[in-house]
Amino acid sequence: PFVLATTHQLTVTMSIHVIEYAAFGAIAVFGTALLAFSIMLLQRLLSRRRQRWCTWPFVLASIVTAIFVVFQLKGVGLVDKAMNGLAKQLAPLPAPDAAAIALHKQLFIVDMHADTLMWPRRNILERHDFGHVDLPRLIEGNVALQAFTIVTGSPIKLNFESNEAPSLLSDSITAKVVLEGWSVGSVTSRAERTLFQARALHYFADSSNNTLMVIRTKADLKKLQERRAAGEVVVGGLLGIEGLHALDDKFENVQAFADAGIRMMAPTHFFDNALGGSAAGVKKIGLTNFGIRVIKEMERLGVVLDLAHASEATIDDAIAVATKPIVVSHTGVRSICNNQRNLQDRHIEGIARGGGVIAIAFFRPAICGAASASEPGDDMASIVASILHVRDLVGIRHVALGSDFDGTVKTPFDASGMAYVTDALLRSGLSPADIALVMGGNVARLFADVLPDN
Repeated sequence: PFVLATTHQLTVTMSIHVIEYAAFGAIAVFGTALLAFSIMLLQRLLSRRRQRWCTWPFVLASIVTAIFVVFQLKGVGLVDKAMNGLAKQLAPLPAPDAAAIALHKQLFIVDMHADTLMWPRRNILERHDFGHVDLPRLIEGNVALQAFTIVTGSPIKLNFESNEAPSLLSDSITAKVVLEGWSVGSVTSRAERTLFQARALHYFADSSNNTLMVIRTKADLKKLQERRAAGEVVVGGLLGIEGLHALDDKFENVQAFADAGIRMMAPTHFFDNALGGSAAGVKKIGLTNFGIRVIKEMERLGVVLDLAHASEATIDDAIAVATKPIVVSHTGVRSICNNQRNLQDRHIEGIARGGGVIAIAFFRPAICGAASASEPGDDMASIVASILHVRDLVGIRHVALGSDFDGTVKTPFDASGMAYVTDALLRSGLSPADIALVMGGNVARLFADVLPDN
């Protein structure tokens, strides 16, 4: 897998896929021979009498190798397609009208959360008919800035109520690392998984003919805004992390991640860790001393604090210790969709008091478009209701969008369909000025405040 991943990345820029197919062929031949020899050697070692070499190990090895090669060619994409699809709707989303389309073209649109880098075999420079995000679809959706968030650990039996911290062997991301051929170090190190995904975004940006740029500083953000205002076709990408178990309990990795261009970090994901508690953890503790120390270092480095997935106690503690604006990169609100994944009003108010922003997600159960993820629903109505609730509670300057695209969820549309949100907000009665804030203006203002100068 590691050889195949390397050749796949190589062919992204070279566009000579014969190299990749040659690698598949070589691995098929060599793998078959090696596996067959291993089977025969094991057969001899286990047998008390000498046996002649036979052909069945070669047949078995050929079958196993063929399955492996087919999975590498087609299976990875099939898994991606199955896990990142579109949610069934009660009725088709209405086509945006002329006024919505005209407004949408003028907006600086920011999506605070997509897990696209978790699917490293997907070339995001090319358009795909699966998943939610790639550069062509971001351009079609007029997305100016996409936050690409990094996932490094997830329990195999994942739920939204209570998860034990997984070991490497019980971590579903470990299986992805091995089967998809991430870097070798990613097998045993979540910090390396972080850096591997960060390198992938830089790689795609370097290979994009200046159409994708990684946003690391205030100057980068200003340059992106100026280029788009001048009519250039360009999209910004900002790196984030879901869960600082990615640090591997090493404080110095905060600096290493910042050096890799990561500008948004969430202390926890689906389980409690050394920094604090998760909303889906077992103990759901507050910030630890280590967590407080990490947050202070993040602020020093110009890294935005993201409280998505944090436990109530961790949110309380973070609001108390943070001196810079906080974000929640993808969430719902309990007043609209009541479950422990979503934010209580008091936390929305606390984050807003510090100048923070709440980004509304597009998936169930962050929104309650239907009773379950598999039933047809009215997801757009729930998205709009959540946005309006935050507006009514703390003001329009504290709400934004955080889709959770490509996060093994189903959403009502992909990145190309962001105009549906503009249209729905316009139909809800929001003014164009307020829509501009929700669609990206609020996040752009916060990043301009918190990102480092250099």
